[in-house]
Amino acid sequence: MILYNVTVSIDREIEQDWLEWMRKCHIPEVMETGCFLECRISRIQGEEDGGSSYSFLYLAPTSEKMDEYQQHFAPKLQQDHSLRYQGKFAAFRTLLTVIEEFKAP
Repeated sequence: MILYNVTVSIDREIEQDWLEWMRKCHIPEVMETGCFLECRISRIQGEEDGGSSYSFLYLAPTSEKMDEYQQHFAPKLQQDHSLRYQGKFAAFRTLLTVIEEFKAP
């Protein structure tokens, strides 16, 4: 499995509008690509000056699905986000390969 983490720092003045747009528009569009099994939104603890930070963790079943997303869907979806919130956010993306899982008994 591949974890695709998108960390975003967003200006507080637009935070609520952005969160609503992410929940109602962006994340559903990402999930409709068929490349991910789930998405989790987390607020990163610890405040930054003038902004709040969030993590969006998407779970892709295979590296092929992740590649499909990056090649065919990510550019447009990222452009939509950038055009809507230009100058009001900073984002970085990380890919992680799950090598082992441990669960509570």
